[in-house]
Amino acid sequence: MSVSHLIEQIDDYRWRIPRVESAGMRTDVRVYASRAILDKVVKDSSLDQAVNVACLPGIVGSSLAMPDIHQGYGFPIGGVAATDFSSGVVSPGGVGFDINCGVRLLGSNLNRGEVRPRLKELVDQIFRDVPCGTGGSGFIKINQKELDDVLVEGARWMVRHGYGEKHDADYAEAGGALADADPDKVSARAKERGRPQIGTLGSGNHFLELQYVERIEDEEAAQAFGLHQGQVVVLIHSGSRGLGHQVCTDFLRDMGPAMRKYGIELPDRQLACVPITSNEGQNYLGAMRAAANFAWANRQGMTHFVRQAFQRIFSDDARLKVIYDVCHNIAKHERYEVDGKMRDVLVHRKGATRAFPPGHPDVAPAYQKVGQPVFVPGSMGTASWVLAGQAGSVTETFGTCCHGAGRLLSRTAAKKGRDVKSVIKDLEREGILIRSGSKKGILEEVPEAYKDVDEVIEVVHNAGLAKKVARLRPMGVIKG
Repeated sequence: MSVSHLIEQIDDYRWRIPRVESAGMRTDVRVYASRAILDKVVKDSSLDQAVNVACLPGIVGSSLAMPDIHQGYGFPIGGVAATDFSSGVVSPGGVGFDINCGVRLLGSNLNRGEVRPRLKELVDQIFRDVPCGTGGSGFIKINQKELDDVLVEGARWMVRHGYGEKHDADYAEAGGALADADPDKVSARAKERGRPQIGTLGSGNHFLELQYVERIEDEEAAQAFGLHQGQVVVLIHSGSRGLGHQVCTDFLRDMGPAMRKYGIELPDRQLACVPITSNEGQNYLGAMRAAANFAWANRQGMTHFVRQAFQRIFSDDARLKVIYDVCHNIAKHERYEVDGKMRDVLVHRKGATRAFPPGHPDVAPAYQKVGQPVFVPGSMGTASWVLAGQAGSVTETFGTCCHGAGRLLSRTAAKKGRDVKSVIKDLEREGILIRSGSKKGILEEVPEAYKDVDEVIEVVHNAGLAKKVARLRPMGVIKG
């Protein structure tokens, strides 16, 4: 069903697609976008996908679309949906293939002027120390029993075994590990794919960027986060690698027959889902949580190797502190007030970031007064943003905001007519060095492939979902 003609404007940053019962919709769709962004969004099928999500059994509140929305598998990327925890469904398409793809920001004790003269050395050293690419094995060797422990303990297992500092996991969402993870529900094939890959970046849109704080927008929050102008920081974007992809593949294979068993019919087979309380639903959630914990361990491993690289170039005095680590492909059991009543729900965040406000019990103690850090990468040639969650996220979006700029061009379109040497030279003219395991990885991620990240940030800032704290600019980029 084409929905562009149904869109109603609520205000400058909110739009609505009303419920159409004849289309199977159980609720409406709420879109967060400026007029300019909306004009781009309607050119793909992402809003049609958001309408399909509104058909999920047990959906609570609206089907939500963030300003970085673009077409995905089943759910749009930038889509959010909450389902009733006792009567609703869980959908792997609402999490995605890269379970707990997320971002971690490290703050250094070095400034831009100190790093710039040795930037090439540092980028080359990190490129050597953090393996990247589609396959690839890391330097962390573990056996099967240790992998099962990682799937339960996440980042904390890594810290306990020397791959981190004492308080690293305290500054990760969920403490770097979701409870009730079940390694027994992760297939042997998924474990085989994942075991060599802890501490590796991967490919596609994954990256590791050396950045500096270009400007501060909120002094109080920046001070709480440990950020100041000119400071060099590191943003790591990666997820659960082959293990998470295989978990999603395994459960999608089984959910088609399970849907027939439970009498569930939906307009898109990619929205395959089962009741949360069913055996199939519980098995998927156990495996998904295990894959999420693997992703936190993976980013923790990369943190360890980035620290080593900094110290090789700048001596042992170089320090990197974890500011925060937050995921954007996940389904989590949370509690919200909906229509005046507190309800337990399963929040599917597909390319969408948790953004809890000041005072929320799940915000780290150090950030209680200012809100949870939120990281929104742009593109390798533009900027990224640090935000702080605001109260509007809890009242409107199940504690969520956007996760990036959002693609404008498909990977095929991004590559068309472009030469990798020209892209590298253009970035170098902007003072940005890039290293990549493949030419394709660079061409697919050219800055022109993404929306204007500043425009996306204006939407969530003015809608009261998260506020601006600091704008970051890239200096060195490592891609798969």
